[in-house]
Amino acid sequence: MCGIIGFMSRTGRLISGDRIATALNCLKERGNGEGSGYVGYGIYPDYKDDYAIHVFLDATKDYDKIRHEVEEVLVKYGYILKDEEIPTEEGIIKKEQVSWRFFYRFDEKYSAVEEDLMVDIVMDINDKIDGAFVFSSGKNMGVFKAAAWPLEVAEYFKIDQYKGFQWLSHARYPTNTKGWWGGAHPFNLLGWSVVHNGEITSYGANKRYVESFGYKCKLLTDTEVVAYLFDLLIRKHKIPVEYAMSALAPRFWDEIESMSEEDKKIHEAIRMTYGGATMNGPFGIVVGTQEGMAFMNGEVEEGNTMVGLTDRIKLRPLVAAEKDDLLFVSSEESAIRKICPELDRVWMPDAGRMVIAKLEKKI
Repeated sequence: MCGIIGFMSRTGRLISGDRIATALNCLKERGNGEGSGYVGYGIYPDYKDDYAIHVFLDATKDYDKIRHEVEEVLVKYGYILKDEEIPTEEGIIKKEQVSWRFFYRFDEKYSAVEEDLMVDIVMDINDKIDGAFVFSSGKNMGVFKAAAWPLEVAEYFKIDQYKGFQWLSHARYPTNTKGWWGGAHPFNLLGWSVVHNGEITSYGANKRYVESFGYKCKLLTDTEVVAYLFDLLIRKHKIPVEYAMSALAPRFWDEIESMSEEDKKIHEAIRMTYGGATMNGPFGIVVGTQEGMAFMNGEVEEGNTMVGLTDRIKLRPLVAAEKDDLLFVSSEESAIRKICPELDRVWMPDAGRMVIAKLEKKI
């Protein structure tokens, strides 16, 4: 189950959030109303060089007190430029969480380590402050999600009032964990955002693996580890994105045996080195990022990227399409055609192989 769709303008053209909401609503039957969400990139141009930190504050508790505890963590390392409750439309859904945002800048003395420090801040808040969960922590982007239907979440957060050059979205059908606001997708860390259809049956092993590197899984959903694995492999370990994908969805041993000697050694090393990162189970994922990515050909992309990937035998659907400067990735073609009826190209990515879109200029 679960419905996913994302699109990106390679030229950085800004597109209203109502388009992604319309597309996701086509996939609502793949969910059950217990979780939907959106992430837009390029939506905060006035603070594009600063972190936009979105935090859930438990509405059943003293959320002002919780907010002050979050502030105390942030001011240790930098400056809160502005904070406010994220504008919402009352009466659409039950307000189980108060959604607050902080526009934040690190003190200059932390500039060399600010991304690592932001990860530590997110982990500490989620782990140590009762009633607070950071659900978005990148620059010039933001996640909006709740335990509700796609259009309800879009109307509640007034998604149509935001414009971005890249959007990802998700309609959730919870299986092994409860439906709650923090468990809705997208999952985010820094510039990484993940939407996922399926099940990570290796969640226990993946959780232990990422936690051995200091990440803390507190959001009660298997997809959380996917965002952390991307951050670990690509940002921290700086391995080429093709190898990172091979670590997450490894080639089968018989496939490796048929490779050239050089490629065989590489993929054997990936499987042995990153065994704890291997994601088992049926999955289709779409990942958005602002983080720099290295490629096998030596090219390094510093701007935004969108990646689609399925498991090694493609037990969950994924379709890609192009129209002019736009790349779409979705669990169903109908959601793409709802907002872009005439397409230049439509194809089904092969199992375990990625489809990727790169921004032509840095925003």
